[in-house]
Amino acid sequence: MSEELEALARVAVDCGFKLHEALGPGLLESVYEACLFQSLAERGLFVERQKPIPIRFNGISLEEGFRADLLVEGQLLIELKSTEAFVPVHGKQVLTYLRLMDLSLGLLMNFGAPTFRDGVRRIANNYFRS
Repeated sequence: MSEELEALARVAVDCGFKLHEALGPGLLESVYEACLFQSLAERGLFVERQKPIPIRFNGISLEEGFRADLLVEGQLLIELKSTEAFVPVHGKQVLTYLRLMDLSLGLLMNFGAPTFRDGVRRIANNYFRS
């Protein structure tokens, strides 16, 4: 599974890079989300956008506890931002989402950063590359 997951991450990063290169920083997060969704789908990947994720706690069930920006092939979470810089809560948010979804790897992509390299982070949940 890790080879497949790594391949998905590489495709997602490539699509994100090309999107940032074409549009640059400063647009609304929803614009980048729609464009990245389309780019990944054009690569033949199954992508879910704004996927509702239930949360269960102490006998309470929230069917839409949060929404994942993009979920690729049911394995890779992509959380998008469009802000000048990351703040620590962004990474914590992705890690919490990964834990709630029982996923190993997520990408945090900030399209507001001056370069895509500055705006992409891998977040792992008990995941080790082989």
